[in-house]
Amino acid sequence: MENNNEVKHVRRVRYKGTHPKKFSEKYKEQNPEKYADTIEKVIQKGSTPAGMHISIMVQEILDFLQIQPGQTGLDATLGYGGHTKSMLQKLEGKGHIFGLDVDPIESAKTTQRLRSQGFGEDILTVCLQNFADIDQVTKDTGKKFDFILADLGVSSMQIDNPERGFSYKVEGPLDLRMNPQKGTSAAERLQEVTEEELIGMFVENADEPYAEEIAATIMKWQKNGKAIETTTQMREVIEQALCYVPKAERVEAVKKSCARVFQALRIDVNSEFEVLYAFLEKLPEVLAPNGRVAILTFHSGEDRLVKRSFKELEKRGIYREVSKEVIRPSAAECIRNSRAKCTKMRWAIRAEE
Repeated sequence: MENNNEVKHVRRVRYKGTHPKKFSEKYKEQNPEKYADTIEKVIQKGSTPAGMHISIMVQEILDFLQIQPGQTGLDATLGYGGHTKSMLQKLEGKGHIFGLDVDPIESAKTTQRLRSQGFGEDILTVCLQNFADIDQVTKDTGKKFDFILADLGVSSMQIDNPERGFSYKVEGPLDLRMNPQKGTSAAERLQEVTEEELIGMFVENADEPYAEEIAATIMKWQKNGKAIETTTQMREVIEQALCYVPKAERVEAVKKSCARVFQALRIDVNSEFEVLYAFLEKLPEVLAPNGRVAILTFHSGEDRLVKRSFKELEKRGIYREVSKEVIRPSAAECIRNSRAKCTKMRWAIRAEE
């Protein structure tokens, strides 16, 4: 008699050649617990395994936060959970950490991963929530935080997955939303804005030197009835806009403009600057006296906002001390993880009330 409840074996994705190239083919990299040797080989080459995220400046963050057992902390940007795990270990089973993330896909995976590593609900609470709403956690729990971390970078899991549309290097929908279930995608956003608004977006969000040329080409495509719905179509637009750049310089110019334009669109569709403004404004309300906050930024716009906020609040006596200079990852870390190169860390310590 046939057993209808029998779980059918699902064959892994087949690929040509000796090594997988597409995200969907890299099944070993997406199962780090099962294929630890493969993961280590990829990392040793200076790459990030598919579906993973290598946490940046972990030791520098821990050195500053000075986490003690029994404290209450907040990871405002949970992501893959690497920073969270390191902070949880410092608690030695006493205290609590709240982790926030707006990505329902990755936060569910991270929660399951951390639970399987022994971090239960008694020590870790994960909230599907934007870090602009950090004050809500304090209102709901009645707790202020002894330490807070915010890593403002996009997680590698999001960048590497073509379905999320974060990378110009692979074919995928032009989406770029942290939460693909809410809001307007980048493709939809392009149909809403004027040419002048596009220019402003590219300049303000990414300091794009070819903002006018790229915006004009986008408008030309749309005027001719050609929708820009995929990452490769966006890259093609940029290539056309920069066709007058000398041939010897064009490949590198296109590559850099693609990175900047995708960054500008991502910042826009996720309202990243507005979210950061709200976060920085609410920080003093949720930090306990002498509480510590560390923030990792990845481009000049973010860093300027953090620097300005910390400096102003120090002048007003709200922070008793702030970092005077940025802290950068070591050369060794940048070799091991190339995505760490543009990272800047700033910190602040809440004054006593």
